[in-house]
Amino acid sequence: MARTKNGASSPAAKSKQSKPKKARWFNQIWQAYQMTRKTDPAITWWLLGAFVGVLALAVLAGLAWNRVTYMITLGFPFALIAALLILTRHAERAAYQQLEGKPGASRSALGTIRRGWTFGDEPVAIDARTQDLVFRAIGRPGVVLIGEGPAHRIAKLLEAERKKTARVLPNVPIHVLQSGNDEGQVSLRKLANTVRKLRPKLTKQEVAEVGKRLTSLGGVRPPIPKGIDPTRARPDRKGMRGR
Repeated sequence: MARTKNGASSPAAKSKQSKPKKARWFNQIWQAYQMTRKTDPAITWWLLGAFVGVLALAVLAGLAWNRVTYMITLGFPFALIAALLILTRHAERAAYQQLEGKPGASRSALGTIRRGWTFGDEPVAIDARTQDLVFRAIGRPGVVLIGEGPAHRIAKLLEAERKKTARVLPNVPIHVLQSGNDEGQVSLRKLANTVRKLRPKLTKQEVAEVGKRLTSLGGVRPPIPKGIDPTRARPDRKGMRGR
C-alpha cells in the first residue's frame, strides 16, 4: 500500500482499497440457484434434465450422422443455454413467491420496467389500520394507480386516490389496477407486463407536466392528533426535572 512520509495511506491507495469488486457472472448464477432452491428444491433435477436432455439429442444426432464427437462438442453449449433458461424462469418465479404478501411487493415487481415510466418509491395512499397501499406510476399512457391489498378493501382506497388525482389532472387518463391473487386482480408476475401493454396517450412533454402537477399532491403524511400544533409544542420542564 502506498503511504505518505508520515505513514498515512495515500488517497489513491484508499480509493483503490475501497472500490467494490464486481460480481463475476458465475457467482451471480450460483446466487440465483441458491435463492431458487430455497423455494423450489426440484430446480436441481430440472437443470440436470435440461442439460442431459439436450446433450442426449446431440449424441443421437451424432450417431445418425456418424459424427458423435462433433455433435457433442456442438451440443454442449446448447445444453448449457437450455439449463440457464430453465434457471432464469424458475428464479423469476421464486423471486415473486418471496415477494408475495410483503408490503411494497407491487412496487418491487414494477422495478423490472426500465424505460418510459416513473415510479414513486413511497406509496401515495395508505390505510393505517389495514396497511393497504396505493402506488403511483406516470408514463405516456397516463397515470396508473396500483392498489395492494384484498379486493374487498383496496377498491375504496383506490377510488379515493383516483378522485384526488382526477381533480388535479381532469384530462389525463387514469388507470386503476389491483395487485394480488383475488378475482379481478393482477398477479405480481403479470403486473409489469400489464403496465407495459397500456397504450400511449401523452407526449413526453405532457408526461413531464403531469409529473409536476402531481407533486402538488405530495405523499403520505403521518396523522397529527387533533388539537395539537407541533410548531407550538413545548417540553414539560417540570416533568423533565422529575416533579
